[in-house]
Amino acid sequence: MTDPTSDPATDHAARLLDLLGDLPIAMFTTTDDDGRLRAVPMARQEVEPSAELWFITARDTDHVRHLRTRPHVGLTFASSDAWVSVHGTAEVVTDRAKLEELWNTFAEAWLPGGPDNPDAVLVRVDLEGGEYWDTPGSKVASLVSFVKTRLTGDTFDADHGAADL
Repeated sequence: MTDPTSDPATDHAARLLDLLGDLPIAMFTTTDDDGRLRAVPMARQEVEPSAELWFITARDTDHVRHLRTRPHVGLTFASSDAWVSVHGTAEVVTDRAKLEELWNTFAEAWLPGGPDNPDAVLVRVDLEGGEYWDTPGSKVASLVSFVKTRLTGDTFDADHGAADL
């Protein structure tokens, strides 16, 4: 039964942000000088309740260059039972304290030298909206739903929502 006091838009936004917390790797899509989309895998460091995402990257990369003139980005995340697509505005941030706070061994693998590496920089994405598809339950529940669709012709049982953030 639906809660009459519940706001579906708020519920969708909360669910979207909740799913992002469990999805660490994004395909981070920028637009190049010729208007082509370019996606690179990036590890999300943090999801703020205010719908901010943080990434650590190298300053001298194509995607950082793209952000300087075309900051609107798209990000997609996936797991075996959830998919999220979000969009927002990205900004290259030089903040030593935040870089130290977010630094981890995964970042070290890409940028040796730790936060002292002069090529290490942060990218903050302020999310504006997105969509999610979630198949609650285990892989077995997802498989059962898939088999049901094949046998009955019904659609796959996935929770879908869209939200402005």
